[in-house]
Amino acid sequence: MGAIILSSGLEPFDPKVTDEFGYGRFQNVVTSMDYERLLSATGAYEGEVLRASDLKHPHKIAWIQCVGSRQVIEGGNSYCSAVCCTYTQKQVILTKEHDAGAECTIFHNDIRSYGKDFEKFYERTEKLPGVRFFRSYVSIGKEDPVTKNISIRYSTPDDGVKEEEFDMVVLSVGLNPPKDAKGIANKFGIELNDHGFCKGTPTNSMETTRPGVFVSGAFQGPTDIPESVFTASAAGSQVGELLDYRRGDLSKERIYPPERDVSQEEPRIGVFVCHCGANISRIVSIPETVEYCKTLPNVVYAQEQIFSCATNSAKEIADVTREKGLNRVIVAACSPRTLEPLFRDSVREAGINQYYCDMANIREHCSWVHAKEKEDATQKAKDIIRMSAARTFHLEALQEFDLPVDKRALVVGGGIAGMTCALSIAKQGHEVYLIEKDTALGGIARRISSTLEGLDVQAFLNDTISKVYQHPLIHVYTGATITEGTGYVGNFLTKVKSDRGNAEIVHGAAVIAIGADVYKPTEYLYGQDDRIMTGLELEEQIARKEEKVMNAQNLVMIQCVGCRNEDRNYCSRICCSQSVKNALTLKELNPAMDIYILFRDMRTYGFKEDFYREAANKDVRFIRYEPSDKPEVKVVQKKGQPVLKVIATDPILGKKIEIDTDIVALAAAVIPAASSKEVSLQFKVSLGPDDWFKEAHVKLRPVEFATDGVFLCGTAHYPKHITETINQAYGAAGRVLTLLSRDIVTASGSVCTVDENKCVSCGACITVCNYGAIEFYETPEGRKAKVNPVLCKGDGVCNTVCATSAIQLKHFNDEEIYSQIDAAIGDL
Repeated sequence: MGAIILSSGLEPFDPKVTDEFGYGRFQNVVTSMDYERLLSATGAYEGEVLRASDLKHPHKIAWIQCVGSRQVIEGGNSYCSAVCCTYTQKQVILTKEHDAGAECTIFHNDIRSYGKDFEKFYERTEKLPGVRFFRSYVSIGKEDPVTKNISIRYSTPDDGVKEEEFDMVVLSVGLNPPKDAKGIANKFGIELNDHGFCKGTPTNSMETTRPGVFVSGAFQGPTDIPESVFTASAAGSQVGELLDYRRGDLSKERIYPPERDVSQEEPRIGVFVCHCGANISRIVSIPETVEYCKTLPNVVYAQEQIFSCATNSAKEIADVTREKGLNRVIVAACSPRTLEPLFRDSVREAGINQYYCDMANIREHCSWVHAKEKEDATQKAKDIIRMSAARTFHLEALQEFDLPVDKRALVVGGGIAGMTCALSIAKQGHEVYLIEKDTALGGIARRISSTLEGLDVQAFLNDTISKVYQHPLIHVYTGATITEGTGYVGNFLTKVKSDRGNAEIVHGAAVIAIGADVYKPTEYLYGQDDRIMTGLELEEQIARKEEKVMNAQNLVMIQCVGCRNEDRNYCSRICCSQSVKNALTLKELNPAMDIYILFRDMRTYGFKEDFYREAANKDVRFIRYEPSDKPEVKVVQKKGQPVLKVIATDPILGKKIEIDTDIVALAAAVIPAASSKEVSLQFKVSLGPDDWFKEAHVKLRPVEFATDGVFLCGTAHYPKHITETINQAYGAAGRVLTLLSRDIVTASGSVCTVDENKCVSCGACITVCNYGAIEFYETPEGRKAKVNPVLCKGDGVCNTVCATSAIQLKHFNDEEIYSQIDAAIGDL
């Protein structure tokens, strides 16, 4: 038996196919991919944005959205490419960093900022000076034969059609399937969908039509980086289910060269300064910084690198360290949070202790925050590296230690995410304890009848629940409450009170899949009239074929209720598709029903765009509203009967309209589960500003927490559709298996230690430690604090509150920190 994972990438749409906007004919009309290269330090003009016609900086730039997407024309694609709105906003922000006075205009249909924190990103872009968002279809008027500027025609609400000239026009192109998609499909015996992407099964978009062949990333359809990352892990987990019996057969233990003792040597520091593409080098003068590094005490070597994190660059660091006899290394690049393990590994490959490596953050701490002050940013980069060099002089070798791994897993939450994750882990030979607070499994999916694509959710849910209960390695605890959580990666202890009584569960990994809740509206008369309900309640009544809904002549849906506002500054992602689904279902049952959807932006991204178009073709009326002019719901008396009335502004007519309706359905926000804060404290994991669980890294580690051994999936992370939830659940299972498949894990050497001679037993350190890593113990000199290095996470909080400086954090001790301060202030 074998398995295959297909991860073929995408192709950018070629605007020449539809020949709408003069691409290829007008020099200063470029695609977003072209523009991305202009922004890059390795691009045509080394990070400078210049026009091809005269090599001048464009000051006035327009972006045209949906080029090659959402188009039912010859050569276009009917689907939404999902990523274009956000990458355009990124390009606008970068453009403003290049030229603070640049005028940027985005011509769009809907802004689809549906992902986690995307709404905040959109608002950040919108509030930049000189940035305009215009909702309008556009056309290219002409190219000025002298200036080569481009004229764009667009419509406005007040002034009709206008024509405006721009220095450059960027076409935000959509994404096509890989060019050889048909060849790939034929070669591997799989089917493609109507759009030319890999066809998945109704319940699993990663499972192709051929058993044993899986797909990850954008070959499923246009998708963003986090989804690509966790679907890669997810596909790997499903392959692991098939090939678990072969696990470890071909793996080899990595052998590092013997570690050289350099503690008695004079420090010889090497500095590697990274361009980070254009992220650093467009602001900081890298050559000047490298030359400065060579003048620093104990620095015997310095060089620049385009991308220090590239495989060849990481190898270069190891090679140079050996060749030049370096015994300390500084990588001046990005945040150590992202890539420090990589550079430590390079140092180990060179044969010296990995804790002789330091990272000077000249991206987040310098170039990204001083984009408009290039000279000052270069000076600050020098200062940061000088401080790092001073600290590196005092670094010491530290030893990490091995911890045994318990082979069992705990999954908290028995909805679709939790059950899917538990099943995947169990199918790979590991016991799983599945904890659910309700008396039955299923979560919020118990209230959903179908998906937009037509999946019978209840049939799927019942089948999944049956598989969970039938699997011998899954132990289900319903009506469960977690009373205490302790331990560390590979060896957790969770105490549970449930229908089965009290239990103490020992496990090596934990997965948080507690789901989300639905906002209970306080607006639009919800709760005051039974004809006003949420979209989920409407779906339940449709499933029951309630007479009130079936016989309705008019129905109004109002989007964005309880989100995209000051209280919840995020998009709930699923609401637009749910409303379209309900509208199509009702049109199927009662074609004569008049249905209105009042929306801000219709965010039916990806292939869901086809259903949005279908609804419009079936006379579902879509009316846009602005947040400053929200719809109003009233109950008025007509002939002695209470009549529901919705008042809204029609942007096409330019005036208020009144709709008498039988039903009002509110697309209520998805909100974090009420237990999120409690669970976050029990498992020592973080919540974001909106109280969604915060992943370790939004793009690179989207199903992991900063707390080792604890993972994340489902709507506890952020609202998502069922197929996306399943993808992420498999992704979390894949990451769990990378832990449970080991016999040991390695704990950091950067932990706190107590000098008992200075300890006065005040207990301040114990009070502030979030990990329970410090406790008192009796010594001949009395009670003293002691750190358990296994539990210590090295955050140094205890160090800051110790009045006698009895606690020191290894790798960040006082001598190292003070040396940085001295280097920062110099002779001041």
